[in-house]
Order: sequence, then structure tokens, then C-alpha cells
Amino acid sequence: MSVAQERRSARVEAAERRGVALPVWWLVFRREFIDLWTGGRVMLLLILFSLVMSVTSALRQLESQLSLIPPLEMAFLTILSGISFGIFVGMVLGADSISGERERATLEPLLLTPAKPRQVVFGKFLAAMTPWPVTFLLTIPYVVVLAQGSDAVQEGLLLGALLGGLLALAFTGFAMLLSIWSKSNRASLFASLVVYLVFLIPTQWPGSAQKGDLGYLIQQFNPLQASSEFLEKVLVNNRTVAEKMPYLLAAIFSAVGVLAVLFLYAAPRLRLDRDAARSASRSRLARPGRLATVLLVGGAAAALVAAPATRAQAAPTVAGQGLQIAVDLRYKTVSAGDEVEFNSVVTNAGVTATAPLAVAMNIVKTGKGEPVDPEDWSPQRTQQVDTLAPGESSEQSWTVEAILEGDYMVYLTVLPQPRGRNATSQPVSSSGIHLTVKAFEKTNPGGVLPVAIATPLALTLIAVLPTLRRRRAQAEAPQDEL
Repeated sequence: MSVAQERRSARVEAAERRGVALPVWWLVFRREFIDLWTGGRVMLLLILFSLVMSVTSALRQLESQLSLIPPLEMAFLTILSGISFGIFVGMVLGADSISGERERATLEPLLLTPAKPRQVVFGKFLAAMTPWPVTFLLTIPYVVVLAQGSDAVQEGLLLGALLGGLLALAFTGFAMLLSIWSKSNRASLFASLVVYLVFLIPTQWPGSAQKGDLGYLIQQFNPLQASSEFLEKVLVNNRTVAEKMPYLLAAIFSAVGVLAVLFLYAAPRLRLDRDAARSASRSRLARPGRLATVLLVGGAAAALVAAPATRAQAAPTVAGQGLQIAVDLRYKTVSAGDEVEFNSVVTNAGVTATAPLAVAMNIVKTGKGEPVDPEDWSPQRTQQVDTLAPGESSEQSWTVEAILEGDYMVYLTVLPQPRGRNATSQPVSSSGIHLTVKAFEKTNPGGVLPVAIATPLALTLIAVLPTLRRRRAQAEAPQDEL
């Protein structure tokens, strides 16, 4: 018996002598925690994660010099990678937590104890959640280096920890549900992987495949996609948390819903012995494999119909003549990541009062390249103006953040409110602002290399040193006995 095991046994015996019974969930959690972290499974996954993060971080740093990816964009992608991998580790451990031990007949000894199924599930759930904080902590150095001193990195890390924690709760709990209801460990792992891919793949689709009313609805209901959208808009596109709160609700509801089903319905009905679990699984309404297939087919069908719909246009009726709009900036040269501020003035040069007005900002790239999404460049694209009397003016302030290198034209459009359902209005545009965006002036191509090299090496040493110490202790044991 090792020294650690002797100490644990001494603590248990001391608690029994004092008449203090340790909670069953704590005993299960401690056993699972020790097995996960000393057995090598979690450390191997973390070493693999650090290697992947090191390679991708170095490639992103190199790519930023070629395609000029902003630092906040790289920080966002790194946080998203850490969240995705942390969820994957939790799902793997959760899928193996019940069905795997049931196949190995390691759950049956719990039948001899007064352990309640819910306590067993709770202890295993806590143990399966322990890799997530470590995964996110390993992500922080990469984010800090790639963000290149940006002030928004602290907010991004806080939001990433919040979103990642909610998603880890939801996906780990869902994997444990599949593990409880599965006949075999193979079925549980396969179903968990399919469900993970069903939710992950839509986050990789281009933006044009996610437009339309149904496309936006799917974004809000898919917790992974909604979290990605929330984090990107707040961190990269300067949106407010309150504005994108509907996307955060998906992660909250998924975590609460999954945990409620796990602990209120599935856990009390857990059968620890293998034969009883097999007979109980035959009475389930749907097997995990079939459930995963249904989700996969349903996700594909929803993707096919999530296309923008065309609507018929009413016959135009010109309204709002006499409007004028001017801007106080004609051209400017900035570096990527800089902010550009300017003002506009809307004037009613007509003889009658105008209808309520909407002033919209648009950005167009003048050369070749990807189309510009104005939402990525400005947190406020539209401003409302009340009715203007003849000769009256209204001033608006605008802020544009330069995202990518190139030549762009920024212009404003005034849209009078139509007089009725069968009427339309004539927009009035301002002169353009020629915006020239240069490459980054502050770069750090080698800054990520120390982190990329040191992190995997440190994790490898942490994983190897305990093994070397045990071997050394075993080699010295016979000499001590002599």
C-alpha cells in the first residue's frame, strides 16, 4: 500500500471513530478523481490539447502576418478552441462513467453499500467536470499572447469561462444520460460523438448558410453556435452583452435542462448491476444510437431549409424629397484595429415636414476580396431621427473599427418611413468616406513560441514525474526492508 493510500485509509478510519460518516458522493468523487488523474487518461488528453493549441497558435500568428487577422479575432478563435476541446473531454469521460464501469463490473460492489444511485451519479459527474477548469487555464497563456495587449482580452476570458462552464455542464451531463441509458460503452461513446458533431459542425458553416429567419433561430437554439455568436459579437464586434443576451440563454437553458433530467429523472432510476441494466435498457423509448441518428438527420434537414426567403416588393412611391445628408470626413488612413469617428448631419431642405427617419451606415470594399459585413465594423449601424421641420437638422455620431487591410468606402443613407403599407420611400445617400486600412504596426511573430513550447513540455513532465517517483520507490523498497 502506498503512502497516499495509507493516509486516505487513516482519514477514513479517523472519521469512523469520530462517528462522522463521509458522504457517499464524496467517496465516489474522490475515487473517480484519483483514477482519472493518476491513470493517465486525462493527462494524455491535456498533453494532446496543448500540442494542438501550440501548433494552431503558431499558425494563427503566422497567418496574421499574411492575411492580417486582428488580434481580437485570434483571441476569440483560441478561446473557442479551448471551450470546444474542454467540452469534448467532458463528453468522453461522461460517456464512459456509467456504461464503461458497468461493462467492467466495477459498479456492482456499490450494491453492497447503502449508496443511492443519485449520489453515485453526482460524484461521477463532479469528477468528469474536473478537466474543464484545467483546460481553460491552459488556454489563457495562448489567448494573452495572441491578443497582443488588447484591453478586451479580460472580458473575453471572463465570458469564455462563463460560456465554457455552462456548456461543459450541459454536454457532460448529456453524455452521462447516454451512458446511463446505453446497453454498451461503445454505443454510449458513439452516440456522444455524433451529438457533439451535430452541434459543432454548424459553427463551421459560412455566414451565408446561416441567414434567414430559420437560420437565426437555429443559431439561438444550438448552444455551441449561440455561444460562438455571442462571444464573437461581444469580443470582436464591440456589441453589448445585453444586445446579444438571447444567444447566451441557449447555454443557460441547456445546462439547466440537462442537469434537471439527469438528477431528477435518470439518476434515481440507475441500475448498478449489469444484468438489470440490460433488461431496463430494452424498455427505453429510444436507444442512444437512434437518438443520435435522429439528431443528425434533423440537423441536416434544418440546414437545408435555413435559407433566406425572398419577398415581393411593393410598387415604389417617392417620398421624402428635400432631404440632405452630409459627413465631416472625406478620407482617412488608419491601421488595422484603429477606430474612426465621424459625424453626420441630416437636413430637411424641403417645404414640408418629413416622416420619421432612419439613418443607416454601410461599408463596401472597393477592391477584390470577401464582402464586408458592416456589423463587424461598427456596434451601431442604424440611428433613428424624429420628424424634421422645414430647415431643421439633426446630427449623429458614428464609430467604425478598422478590421482588415484594404480600401473601403463608408457612406450613410437616410430612409424616410413610408406613408403606408402600399407605399415606399426614396433613400438619400451621403458622399463616401474613403477609408484606407494598413497592416498592423505592432506585431509579435515570435511571442507565441515560448508558450507553445513550454506548455506541452510542462504537462509532459507533470505526467511523467509521478511515474518515475513510483518506480524509484518500488526499486528502493526491498533495500529498506533489509
